[in-house]
Amino acid sequence: MHFDKSPKEKPCCTLPTVKKLLEQKRRRETSAVPAPCSTASTSPVPPPAATELSSSESFTCTGAASSYSDMAVSYEQWVPAAESPLSYYTSHPGPSFAAAYNVPMTPDYSAQQQVPGFLETVSQSYEFPVADPNMALSWSLGPSQTTQLIFGHSMDSNKLEEARMLLNRMDYSRATCQDEDGDTILHIYTAKGLRECAFAAAETLRQVGRLDAKEHKGKTALLVAVTANHPEIVQDLLSLGADINACDVKGQTALHLAAHYGFPGVLQAILSNRPSVNLEARNFEGMTPLHCAAISHSVTVKALSTIGPADVNLQTKADEKLSCVQMLLNAGASLLSQEIKSNKTVLHLAVKEGNVDLVHYLLRIPLPNMKDFVNMKAHGHTALHMAAGLHGNPHQEEILQLLLSRGADPSIRNLENDQPAHLLQSGVQGDQLKLMLKKRSASSRRRIVSLMDQE
Repeated sequence: MHFDKSPKEKPCCTLPTVKKLLEQKRRRETSAVPAPCSTASTSPVPPPAATELSSSESFTCTGAASSYSDMAVSYEQWVPAAESPLSYYTSHPGPSFAAAYNVPMTPDYSAQQQVPGFLETVSQSYEFPVADPNMALSWSLGPSQTTQLIFGHSMDSNKLEEARMLLNRMDYSRATCQDEDGDTILHIYTAKGLRECAFAAAETLRQVGRLDAKEHKGKTALLVAVTANHPEIVQDLLSLGADINACDVKGQTALHLAAHYGFPGVLQAILSNRPSVNLEARNFEGMTPLHCAAISHSVTVKALSTIGPADVNLQTKADEKLSCVQMLLNAGASLLSQEIKSNKTVLHLAVKEGNVDLVHYLLRIPLPNMKDFVNMKAHGHTALHMAAGLHGNPHQEEILQLLLSRGADPSIRNLENDQPAHLLQSGVQGDQLKLMLKKRSASSRRRIVSLMDQE
């Protein structure tokens, strides 16, 4: 008996996946410009059981978690190839939406006409006061001593209407379904940076309750927009009701991703939606966005120290990442938050990496309980213990002096009953640093005795 075989059903979305688009972007970047920081962008993963240090072990300047250092330096802003926004779809296998529906989509995406009602919600600047005016970053600070990032070119109303027509003429399943990788058409448009198309697609998906649909790595379109560094699309999606606290399969929210990659414009767009954004959200590594920003900044600073200050792009990236730390603190992120795995604060993370710039910044912040903050413990170790373990780091002495000047107590012992002086390196330099710690410890004891006598 002969049975007719029905043809296999074709997937409803044949657009390239977000994963493929990101891979193509990275290939373009690596083929065009060699990545000088590739060797410095990763940090070895600490042994699972090494949560505490014995007296015979020393701290090393490694990243707190490999997942937060793999791409912190190598990932740069996505600069699309010089081509028409829809030429990707017309030059690759699969349906060409513009051709299939005869909808003219011009390649010029400059702002020409303002969409009514959008000037107020999108085209605006957000200002955050700088915690320390002395930390003036030339790229971000103006005469008013505020960090001001301006984004939000208004959309072209004609292009938006064309995009809406395109979505309306499209097959319903194609406009709303997910492919085998979980990508919607909104994910694709967002990854490509096609703002008008992404907005029209977001309107369509919002109507069917799928604005926050997740692809195979758990990323919503908002998280894709953050990763691809498209602040205007981030603002658009938030204005349409995208979940600002949605997280991916690693527990990373939009704030975590923006802080990790060091995207001040995107971070600003997210923070403009306070108080709905959760500044203390934890990813599955137990870290807040502030922890991620600190670790990412340390990775870039370490790469910069290896290559040298002549690398202007890397220096700019370091400044941007420090600005992300500033913005999170100014928005209300807590300095006292400890990451769950090792109880480190942002100060512990900065000291452990020998990041003297970040240590300088954190210790300049006026805190009523600065002494308590400086002497907080992470599995028994204070920041001073960690600084004592920076053997061979050129900034070790400077960091020790900074901590001591802000009230670090050299007499505090860790779980192995070691004081910071016990963790110093051997040799002439170690002896000099040990003498400095002992003098400060003796001075502290005399001060305490004096206060007790007065009482």
